[in-house]
Amino acid sequence: MIPQTLRTSGRAATPMTYVQAIARAYVHYGKDPSGALRQAQITPHELKSPHARVTAAQFEVLSGIAMQELDDEALGWFSRRLPWGSYGMLCRASLTAPNLGVAIKRWCRHHRLLTDDVILSLDVANGVATVSITEHRDLDHWREFCLVTLLRYLHGYACWAIDSRIPLYEAHFPFIPPAHADIYALIFCKTVHFNAPRASFSFDERYLALPIQRDERALRTMLKRALPLTVLQYRHDRLLSQRVRELLRTRMQEVPNAQAISALLNVSSRTLHRQLHEEGASLQSIKDDVRRAQAIAQLRRSERPIKQIAMAIGFRNEKSFTRAFRQWTGRTPGEFRRAAPTEPE
Repeated sequence: MIPQTLRTSGRAATPMTYVQAIARAYVHYGKDPSGALRQAQITPHELKSPHARVTAAQFEVLSGIAMQELDDEALGWFSRRLPWGSYGMLCRASLTAPNLGVAIKRWCRHHRLLTDDVILSLDVANGVATVSITEHRDLDHWREFCLVTLLRYLHGYACWAIDSRIPLYEAHFPFIPPAHADIYALIFCKTVHFNAPRASFSFDERYLALPIQRDERALRTMLKRALPLTVLQYRHDRLLSQRVRELLRTRMQEVPNAQAISALLNVSSRTLHRQLHEEGASLQSIKDDVRRAQAIAQLRRSERPIKQIAMAIGFRNEKSFTRAFRQWTGRTPGEFRRAAPTEPE
């Protein structure tokens, strides 16, 4: 039995156009969608209303029932069915990848084994990673729903796999802005372009190097309710600590405190500290790691006076640097420098 809260569980943002696309899939396979629509609490009157919208919970119920009843996870988009479990197979094939970049490449390659009606690809240039879709078949009435869903699937899986929010730079779609174009900012990002050559989204290349955080057990749990992944907004961003680390490494003198770092990263100081905490890090621990690495490198590879090294890595004086260095290594900078040629770091 479907709970009465189905209609009120979250904002009704999913356009009826996508519901109508699923109903057309039933017709395509010669079946009646009324039972699935009833379980999703979508009335015939609402189905005919072009401006009506449903909640994510309603759409999850409808999609799940349709995919199983029609035995087609593509819901009629392609020239052949994608049997129930096809996208679970893609998830499983990508799960053992060493990092997100390899996982996405596997997803794109294995998706082609399911169908060559559309080809997914990953390209990287100038620090930007772009996932795009090349169409090799007329997707007809399902075009928007298909392209949006394929990109949502992959983006949702990528976020889940590394357990991190992956903010998108921009998204492109090869059709005119639909009447419900406002939801694209909610689904993807604020910068969305229509009438583009093909469907795509782009993000910071550095996410590709992040390791996969999930295992088979987590996958089995996720697959029980995979659809919410396409709308789940992760609060934390695992790349944040790396971005902070890089700022401190390359611009130490420009970022003396949390306020300066927050300004460069376009987040509030409170958000910076909270997200670092969620990643199991802190601004002070990252700063100490960076300073320690820079101090050790300079003590080993140069003959610069210790006072100059202290100032270069952000300490106000040699005394405070010496105190911190002793806490890091158990030795003073001078002792470390004398022992460095014969002792490992």
